[in-house]
Amino acid sequence: MIFNTAKKPILAISMAPNRSPWGGASPFVWQLEAIMKRRGWRVQYSLSPTPDVVFVIDPRMDHPKKKFGLEELRAFRKGHPSVPILHRINECDQRKGTNDIDELLRQTSELADYTVFIAEWLRDYFAAKWFDLTRPHSCIYNGADPSIYDPYGSAVPKPGETLRIVTHHWSDNALKGFDIYEKLDHLIADGKLPGFSLRVIGRWPKSIRWRSAELIGPMTGKPLARKLRECHIYLTASRWEPCGMHHVEGAQCGLPLVYHEDGGGIVEAGLKYGIGYRDDPSAALVEMATRLPEFRRKVFAQMPSGDRMAMDYADICRMLLAGRA
Repeated sequence: MIFNTAKKPILAISMAPNRSPWGGASPFVWQLEAIMKRRGWRVQYSLSPTPDVVFVIDPRMDHPKKKFGLEELRAFRKGHPSVPILHRINECDQRKGTNDIDELLRQTSELADYTVFIAEWLRDYFAAKWFDLTRPHSCIYNGADPSIYDPYGSAVPKPGETLRIVTHHWSDNALKGFDIYEKLDHLIADGKLPGFSLRVIGRWPKSIRWRSAELIGPMTGKPLARKLRECHIYLTASRWEPCGMHHVEGAQCGLPLVYHEDGGGIVEAGLKYGIGYRDDPSAALVEMATRLPEFRRKVFAQMPSGDRMAMDYADICRMLLAGRA
């Protein structure tokens, strides 16, 4: 088959973006669409007209923004065997205590020509289950939109100033780490961790009885970035997270990371500009307070980048397109 390079190639993405706070996949799609258009591609959220590359993001059909899933992909593959399918894997059962996601991803993976894992931890997780590492694949860490999440103007504490700890989650799933956040809230309220305050943004389990935390409802974009930059330390207690966006947005706003050692893909970021802990973040927070200038330099030097992430995906799409020529 000879590919017609005179027309703009079409990328079909399985999920349309959502403007409201709704997890990390939606801002990822906005960034991908923007760079693909800058590179001369057309972007659509359906399998018709026939695209030149298909990009699968989370094949679960659990939201109106999901436009095609596993069954549609199977039918498309049968009718268009030469069109490459790129599969981005950003989930797993261990993350939320479910038992159906890994199998759905396995079946979707069977249709893919190229696979991207959002962290090395997630690649290794699935390699231990069913992914063949000899298949074409790579790992691309998440990044947020740098035109929104930037570190400029991030708070630098004055001598003796209370250090503001922040975390934010759009989901109230317990594995996001709310047991740790509640414990920390009580330590601060009881005066057992002087010199710190806690800000929680987003959603949280209704069972929590906060005692000292500043609570802010779900938000996204520039208002969220401003609230993050007002703080000094980003705390995550999320467990077995494939990668996540919450700590990425915090880092891009200039906040060093205090992270749970069972954080999954988050640990890969934490090793660059953070301090880990096991059950109680108190010691890690105190250490971060004493070394804050050092870790601010680290996060400024090594923070994630949405631009870099999107370009990496765009390069893979171009490579897959070339393979059709």
